[in-house]
Amino acid sequence: MRERMIRKAKEGITSAYSNEEHALMQAINAYLETNKSYNLVFERLSEWYGIYFPEIKIANPKTLADLSIVLNSKEGISKEGISTIMADSQKAESIYNKAKATIGRSMSERERDAILNFAKLSNQMYDTMLGLEAYIKATSTELMPNTTYLTDEKIAAELLSKAGSLERLATMPASTVQLLGAEKALFKHIKFGSNPPKYGTLFKLAEISNGPRDRRGRIARAYAAKISIALKADYFTKSFIAEKLKADLEKAVKRIKEAPAREHSGNTPNQFSRPFQGRPQKGPRNSGARPNRFLGQKGKSGGPKWRKR
Repeated sequence: MRERMIRKAKEGITSAYSNEEHALMQAINAYLETNKSYNLVFERLSEWYGIYFPEIKIANPKTLADLSIVLNSKEGISKEGISTIMADSQKAESIYNKAKATIGRSMSERERDAILNFAKLSNQMYDTMLGLEAYIKATSTELMPNTTYLTDEKIAAELLSKAGSLERLATMPASTVQLLGAEKALFKHIKFGSNPPKYGTLFKLAEISNGPRDRRGRIARAYAAKISIALKADYFTKSFIAEKLKADLEKAVKRIKEAPAREHSGNTPNQFSRPFQGRPQKGPRNSGARPNRFLGQKGKSGGPKWRKR
């Protein structure tokens, strides 16, 4: 009996991980974490390389890493090496002239090796992210063609990662899909009465993030409604209906943007918008209300006056 139960549990684990959606969830999480680390490496490389070349200002992490390698090679600074990185010949000429007359610190051999290895690490992370992007794009398009068509590959994969499985994501209502990724803001609203969130991961969509500030919530709601339909088609029917959904979605977004602005008469307080202020104090029966022992009541002397029991 014990062996049979163990064998059945192993078969269940194998069956649960037979779908590629679990690999896709790991890939999107790896991409997001690598992207954060890549930005941190870029900031550190900018500060570090600024010691030796303070005149350079590069906003692209890949360009900065390549220039760090080219400008500090043992062969010395060459205009041809800079031109292979900078497409604009005028910018390449400017960087070459600034590098020749820089006021920065001159590198020692140990410093050169350290910063070159760090710049190569940045490029390795960049290549890793490109490989993850290619895998996410191919797998998301295969597993969720309708959802990917309405959003993009990374957003669809991130929604899948937040839900835990495609089955669970497909059975979620549109309102839940809309708030996936905003769990902290939703918990803060429930506990402390702050403003409720209007969108989560969907905010990364250009139509929502670049839309009018007072209408982003309505646009996110329209997207969530169509994405919910697309997810059900991806999981249950396997039919491609994204083109019609996309056309209807564009009409809905256009209608929302062109609608007249709503007039707001101020926030109406309700029981959910007020923060929690503690349990009300109750006094003994037939003796009136008991004073709050933390606030007290001022007597003639100005200090707290306590009522005798």
